[in-house]
This record gives sequence, C-alpha cells and structure tokens, in this order.
Amino acid sequence: MLDIRWIRENPEVLDKALATRGAAPLAAEIVGLDEKRRSVLQRLQDMQSRRNAASKEIGAAMGRKDSALAEKLKAEVAEIKTAMPTLEEEERSVSAALEELLSGIPNIPLDDVPVGEDEDANVEIRTWGKKPTWNHPPKEHFEIGEALGGMDFERAAKLSGSRFTVLTGAFARLERALGQFMIDMHTEKHGYLEVSPPLLVRDAALYGTGQLPKFAEDLFKASEDRWMIPTAEVPLTNLVAGDILPAETLPLRYTALTYCFRSEAGSAGRDTRGMLRQHQFLKCEMVSITDAETSLDELERMTSAAEDVLQALGLHYRVVALSTGDMGFSARKTYDIEVWLPGQDTYREISSCSVCGDFQARRMNARYRAKDEKATRFVHTLNGSGVAVGRALIAVVENYLNEDGSVTIPDVLVPYMGGRTKIEAEG
Repeated sequence: MLDIRWIRENPEVLDKALATRGAAPLAAEIVGLDEKRRSVLQRLQDMQSRRNAASKEIGAAMGRKDSALAEKLKAEVAEIKTAMPTLEEEERSVSAALEELLSGIPNIPLDDVPVGEDEDANVEIRTWGKKPTWNHPPKEHFEIGEALGGMDFERAAKLSGSRFTVLTGAFARLERALGQFMIDMHTEKHGYLEVSPPLLVRDAALYGTGQLPKFAEDLFKASEDRWMIPTAEVPLTNLVAGDILPAETLPLRYTALTYCFRSEAGSAGRDTRGMLRQHQFLKCEMVSITDAETSLDELERMTSAAEDVLQALGLHYRVVALSTGDMGFSARKTYDIEVWLPGQDTYREISSCSVCGDFQARRMNARYRAKDEKATRFVHTLNGSGVAVGRALIAVVENYLNEDGSVTIPDVLVPYMGGRTKIEAEG
C-alpha cells in the first residue's frame, strides 16, 4: 500500500507510474476522497470540541443560576449529539472507500525498471551455462516421464481434475530430492532460517502481502476465513506483521519448502499438458526483511542465491529484469530467472525475485526502530523462489535426457537419490 501523504504530494508521479503499469490515473480520485475524509474528520473534531466546551459552560451557567442559558446550551449539546452519528457514518463510509481504492493500487516501479506493456519489454541481464547439444532429438518432460512410467496425468485427472500430476517411483523421489537439496543449500550456504509454516492462512495475511482483495480469484478458499497459500511468501512475510523490530536484528532471512495452491484463473488453454502450470506445486521460497537502506543489495543477494541452485544443477538459464507491465502487484523491481527447456526449445520462468520496498509492510504494519531513535520506520520486504521444484524437475528431466530415453541424475542430487545416478524404465 502506498503512503497517502506521498500521493497528496506527488499526484502526477503516481499517475505516471500507473500508466507504465497499464493502469488508469487515480490520483485525483484518491486526493478527492482523502480531502473529503479529512473534512469530515475536522467537522467531527470541531463538534466534539464544541460539545465538551458547551458541557462545561452548562455547569458554569447552572452555578450562576442562569437557567435560560443552561437550557440553551443543553439544546445545543443535544443537537450535536444527534448530528454526530450521521457524520461518523459518513466518515466510516469515505474511509472505507479510500481504503479500498488504496489497497488496489500496485506498487511504484523503481526508476531503473524497463518501461513496457508486457514480457516483450523485459531486458536480459545475463546468462549462465550453455544449451545442451545432442545427437538425439529433445523431448518434453511429459513424454519422457510417461515413457519411463513416473508421471501419470490420467490418474491425477481422475483424482482431482486437470492441472495435477501423480509422480511415482524415481520421479517422486527426484521431486523430494530437489526440494531437500534446495532447502539445505539456502540454510547451510546462504544463511536463511528454515521455517515450516501453515499452508492455510487468514484473510489478513493475504491482504498483508497484496493478494487480497484484488486477486481473490487466483486463490483457493478453504473456509470462511482460511485460504490455501499461493506461495510461502504469504506466511513467511507475515511472520513480522504488527511487529516493531530492533534495527540490529535485520536482515531477517526465511526459507520454506511448501506446497503452493493456485487457481490459475485466466490461464485456460495455456500449458495444459504436463507439469508447467499446476494447481498444486512444490516450491522453495525465500523471504527477506530488511531496513530501507539495504533492500536493493538484498535483491541482488537473493537472486544470486536462486541462481546458485541452477548452477549446482548444471542448468543453462538467463536472468531478465521485468518490465513495468510484467511485474507483480507488490513489486518495485523484479528479476526473473528463466531456465532453458530443450523440449520446448525456449526459456521458462523458474524463479522470480522481487523487492517490494515498504509496500507490504504498510499493509502489515511491520516496522523497525533504529538504535537511539524514537520514531519507527516501515521495514522493506523481498521474496523469491529458490526455486520452483516442479519446474526444476522438468528442467532436469529435459536437459539430462539420454539417447536411450533414460535420465541422468545431476551429481549434487545423487546423495539425495540414495546413490542412484540414472532414471531408467522399470523392467
């Protein structure tokens, strides 16, 4: 959420930033509602002050036995008491309208974010590794997995419908191995604290990280006030909701390996085959809570930690800076890491690392206090995939395909696979 005072002082900057995100101008409407709210509040305050003063004057008039004045003042107080509930209701209504409007405004992109309507305006920053070269043709992961008997989409559809997968045998173990490898790397090498969070969260948690109220259709609701998490970013970031943290405890770095659940609203017809776009998927998430001065450095660090996973797996990838029109709602700047998939002959996102500034912190009321300072400041929050396990599995299967249809296990995963070095057809 943006600071209303900043909007008052920078209405043109807001509308210009919204335009880069493909959104309509809102500054005039916001400022208008804010002025109306402040006007109503001032009237309420004036009424309360006059009511209090008149009440004292009644006592003084009665002390002087001036009954006429006392009665006049009593009538004035009664009139104020009658008028105040209507004004209070108006204030609640205007404040709610302003809150709803503010909660739907995306974050302001940083100045160095590429300006553009969509992914076509994204800018490649760097690449790592090389595309594999073989004598045999590449295949998509679902062709490989089905041929080796480890991916079953038909049975998954019988159980749960489309966009689910049943993994069995070595493929189920490979998914587990990848997740364990990632969480071990981030805790042991990159200094993240492992967390096992709830997979169900309340409305307030999703509001805090920006999924609610605007993106409810992208979520799965489990009960009246419980939602399945779309990413572990939600519970991890909300660990500091409502807190005032000592500045010396920052940065806080959390990681979690969890299942995530997304409705994939609006993706009909996209990636319907295979595991690329699932309603349920495993992901290793990273979240950082920093002060205002170090958040941009933390974004580079987080992105490097995600890249480290792919480098250890020997997977070719590129890092792109997302354009203003392609960034997520809460982000000020985002790097996507796109892994090379030979079966699709293209790059696909496997990690997205974003700095949100104080946007989420304002929604969560998460602050920090520097030593010897009375005033508090909002923390800065960051989140990133470290990385999406299902997509890492796809990348490993497609990039390590052998001519005989088997899949070689990357060296770093062999210990997690119980010493197994290859996935071959059973029997």
